[in-house]
Amino acid sequence: MSAPGVPEQLRFDELDTPLRDTTFVVVDLETTGARPGEDAITEIGAVKIRGGEVIAEMATLVDPGRSIPPHIVEITGITTAMVIDAPRIERVLPAFLEFARGAVLVAHNAPFDTGFLKAAASATDTPWPKFTVLCTVKLARRVLSRDEAPSVKLSSLARLFDVGTTPTHRALDDARATVDVLHALIARVGNQGVHSLTELVDYLPDVSSHQRAKRSLAGHLPHAPGVYLFRGPSDEVLYVGTATDLRRRVRNYFTGSETRGRMKEMVALTTRIDHVECAHALEAGVRELRLLAAHTPPYNRRSKYPKRGWWITLTAEAFPRLSVVRTPTADSLGPFRSRSTAVDVADVLAEYCILRTCTSRIPKGREHGPQCPPRELGRCPASVHDRVTEDAYRPGPELFRQFLRGLDDSPLHRMRARVEELAAGELFENAARLRDRTAEVVLALRRMQRLAALTALDQLVAARPAVTGGWEFAVIRSGRLASAGCARRGIHPMPVVDALVLTAETVVPDATPLRGASPEEAGLLARWLDQEDTRIVSASAGWCEPARGAGSWSEWCALARAGSASTREAETRPPAPSSADHRLGWRS
Repeated sequence: MSAPGVPEQLRFDELDTPLRDTTFVVVDLETTGARPGEDAITEIGAVKIRGGEVIAEMATLVDPGRSIPPHIVEITGITTAMVIDAPRIERVLPAFLEFARGAVLVAHNAPFDTGFLKAAASATDTPWPKFTVLCTVKLARRVLSRDEAPSVKLSSLARLFDVGTTPTHRALDDARATVDVLHALIARVGNQGVHSLTELVDYLPDVSSHQRAKRSLAGHLPHAPGVYLFRGPSDEVLYVGTATDLRRRVRNYFTGSETRGRMKEMVALTTRIDHVECAHALEAGVRELRLLAAHTPPYNRRSKYPKRGWWITLTAEAFPRLSVVRTPTADSLGPFRSRSTAVDVADVLAEYCILRTCTSRIPKGREHGPQCPPRELGRCPASVHDRVTEDAYRPGPELFRQFLRGLDDSPLHRMRARVEELAAGELFENAARLRDRTAEVVLALRRMQRLAALTALDQLVAARPAVTGGWEFAVIRSGRLASAGCARRGIHPMPVVDALVLTAETVVPDATPLRGASPEEAGLLARWLDQEDTRIVSASAGWCEPARGAGSWSEWCALARAGSASTREAETRPPAPSSADHRLGWRS
């Protein structure tokens, strides 16, 4: 192996590396057969090139740990005696990966060679790097017509291009021949405007000229984080997305790397592309959510209707009951994606907070009960517990309010006790059903209390280290991103923070549980704040969840969800000869 001093390869995810500056490692293998994982490698040959010049080569026989079949010996000329003293793959593979580090991996019929290399890496517990892989078979099929190249076998292409090395079914010779074929193919695509690695990778799939021509629409976009908006013939917004590098991300829509049918249809309709440059990815995510809500673009599938969630709320009447509505009040739980889930949770809460489920309106001063279903039917918890007068009924709604605020979790304790009682009585299906409903209550309450703890803060300033050095800042007011910015490496951060606070958006909260904030935006901010390297710079008050809130039930909820998964698995397979509770996935 020879390896003269080589400049550090540029990162492909940061720059459109010119082909003349790209390092390629062309590899070829000889094996005992055609099945990765079952057959083994007998020889590795690799050539490292840059700018049309060979800068290093590597070649070695490999002991496959088995005899080589006669028909393979006939093809390659490699015999079992030749590899008996060769190193094993666990010694050769790390050397090859170091040789290829930072380069584009090239092979003729690349899936075959990479398949064997990955299988060897898996068998030897060797991490497989995330290579950019180029297949000269695929490139040849894209560049050459069928008339010019009826076959794209290496021997056929070597004759077509009159290469300097004849393929011999030996690894290094075939790798050298592939190098010459690669250079000839790159020369062909250079005449079609392909001059960078990104353009070469994008050139491989079959993309219409109309789609490729629209790539110029991304020419004005910066290499910066932000939000992009595809606009149609009437200047309507077709699609909204985010990117850490706007130009690179948007250009991908006009190449073969975009395979989604809906997106190809959207690209065909696009006439121009707008963008909003952002300070960092968090700001881009928030602005995307707001733009989705404002424009409801037809080609976006998610987050277009952030206010369409369902809430469980107390009605405003003498005998309040739980109602599932679109608009929350001060005493609401949610949001829920589906109305049916909200109704199920409301039924459980009504039972364990002792709230009526009858829907007739009871005027002030009257009693509950005359128009309620008979007690024997057990349908109205207030009737079952003799909550007849307003004074007798009042503890139920008050318990629900205390439950929402995390001041009283006794309903959850009663639910758990009932689950255990049903399980002890071997009513396992009923126990599992109530267990799952209780878990839904806990998850919904925890989600709301977690977001409510954030939205309760009039102002929170937080920071995260930027990837390129320095700091990313967010000024959050009542669960909304009010300002965002960065302090570059070497710049004192606090003056930047002071400027962001002074210029931050004014937020007017309301009396709803999340103070008017969008649940999706508040959730995005909460996830950003939960990351390990995020730091709080300042806060208007203490940021905490209630002591008797659903957060303390997270472990129980995780066990309940695991039990629910076991139940579903048991229902999809034939019953095993074991106890009934095990078959139903229940553990008390």
